[in-house]
Amino acid sequence: MSELKRLNKYISETGFCSRRDADRLIEQGQVKVNGLQPEMGVKVSDNDKIEINGQPLKTKPKPVYLAYNKPVGITSTTDSSDPTNIVKAIGYHERIFPIGRLDKPSQGLILLTNQGDIVNKILRAGNNHEKEYKVTVNKPITDEFIYKMANGLPILDTITKRCKVTKISARTFTIVLTQGLNRQIRRMCEYLDYDVTRLQRLRIMNIETGDLKPGEWRHLTEQEIKKIESAIKSSSNNQIHSLDSHKKGKRQTKHESVSRAAKKRAQQKARFRNNQN
Repeated sequence: MSELKRLNKYISETGFCSRRDADRLIEQGQVKVNGLQPEMGVKVSDNDKIEINGQPLKTKPKPVYLAYNKPVGITSTTDSSDPTNIVKAIGYHERIFPIGRLDKPSQGLILLTNQGDIVNKILRAGNNHEKEYKVTVNKPITDEFIYKMANGLPILDTITKRCKVTKISARTFTIVLTQGLNRQIRRMCEYLDYDVTRLQRLRIMNIETGDLKPGEWRHLTEQEIKKIESAIKSSSNNQIHSLDSHKKGKRQTKHESVSRAAKKRAQQKARFRNNQN
């Protein structure tokens, strides 16, 4: 049985308008439920036919969040012309799309959803959300390799952020990233003359592959979704604070801005040179 909700709340949850505006529309007789003019405070469900100004009220699709253990060979795209596209591989009955990417030769956790707004929030670089990987390379790992991977390497015209790297066997390590540069781990390894032979994503934020076998997927739990939403909200608040601080400091001259940028680049280069010694 569909859940009963007050009519004003039901209307607002579709995104049509606020509860206050919904009350106004109801009072003005612009809303009908099953062809009849409703009383204030009436409760409705998905089984009821609701019209506003003679037009059916369109409901928002129920949020869908999936965790998928992507096998090697599946492409993180919704392009239907690609026979290896991730949407076809999963075969979900509603329209969904991946949050971010995972290279075709890589395997492991990738999230999918039908909520476009949350995709942008999770992918936003400034949010610093953790992603953990298990990586196997083509030759024995040295302490120097671990140190340099953890402390930043020059790829794609930048220095990678410091990260946590842990050796777990002669040729395998785990790495936790908070940025998502294109083919970042593979490029970092290549810079140190290593080739990645196996790359598996184990975790995104608080979501893990768990018992999922390659090719299997599951719905996220309510607890997992709440933790994601909480982390996103916290990141958004930090970004608003940063924007406010930026506006307050906007009086600085163009020369000062350039000087700061140059100083930051010099510090990055100095840190990288120190890491090499």
